Amino acid sequence: MIDIIVIGGGAAGMTAALYAKRSGKTVKIFEKESFGGQIASSPKVENFPSIKEISGLELSNNMFEQIMDLGVEFECEDVLEIKQENGCFKVTTDYNTYLSKAVIIAAGVKHRTINVENEEELIGKGVSYCAVCDGAFYKGKDVAVIGDANTALQYTLMLSDICSKVYLCMLFDRFFADQTLVDRLSSKNNIVITKEIALKEFIHTDELKGLKFENTKTGEPFKIDVDACFIAIGQVPNNERYANLVDLDDKGYIISTDTTTKTPGIYVAGDCRTKQVRQLTTAVGDGAIAAMNAVNYINNLK
Repeated sequence: MIDIIVIGGGAAGMTAALYAKRSGKTVKIFEKESFGGQIASSPKVENFPSIKEISGLELSNNMFEQIMDLGVEFECEDVLEIKQENGCFKVTTDYNTYLSKAVIIAAGVKHRTINVENEEELIGKGVSYCAVCDGAFYKGKDVAVIGDANTALQYTLMLSDICSKVYLCMLFDRFFADQTLVDRLSSKNNIVITKEIALKEFIHTDELKGLKFENTKTGEPFKIDVDACFIAIGQVPNNERYANLVDLDDKGYIISTDTTTKTPGIYVAGDCRTKQVRQLTTAVGDGAIAAMNAVNYINNLK
């Protein structure tokens, strides 16, 4: 039996694994996609204490190497279900079933789709949710970024270094991003900012050719010709599979105080839980707290 199973290989999950392993517990971490979570897609991290500047991918790789060196086990499997049986937890994945004394859910969030026709069909054909992953394919071309918060502005700034023109398309009339990022936009002469427009249509043949918008105040149509559209309009949780052991709020986040849940032995860390601030620093803080809560829980088992 494993002492602690961690679900999710983002910053919160890897920090939880680090602290649990250093406390002498056996730890297995599950990640269905790639380690690093949301932060791995960030072109530049500048708000993590002691590190002036680092790419999200490099930071994620450093965290992964650290827990691997400690002997944390990992599986590239999707956790489908958790059940409480005979004083322990049975964790079922798409490949196997495991038993553990405690579980830390650090499943993160997934990108929010914009729900415009043909969005899914055009993924990989001009529609993307990750400029770090796909931006280089559009070097020297015109692209659009949809969003108004930190991720959207980071993508816009990064793409402006390699693309001919970058359209930043915003639904509202104001930014919801750090002022330092907003200030940097004005230093770029190939960024075009358009506010109060809503995407209505992807113009395409086999691949994306352009975007049709509508002004949210006047209803006036607005069209741009672009080869790619990077959608950065936030994230949503994916916690329904754990609802038998945790309570969810109306948005689907796991209700938690200090990483604890309604089920003793089940803890939650990172963006998938209810909290006011979702940042890298709060994710690693959650991971450490959840790990120590799980360790204390196991140490007090009879």
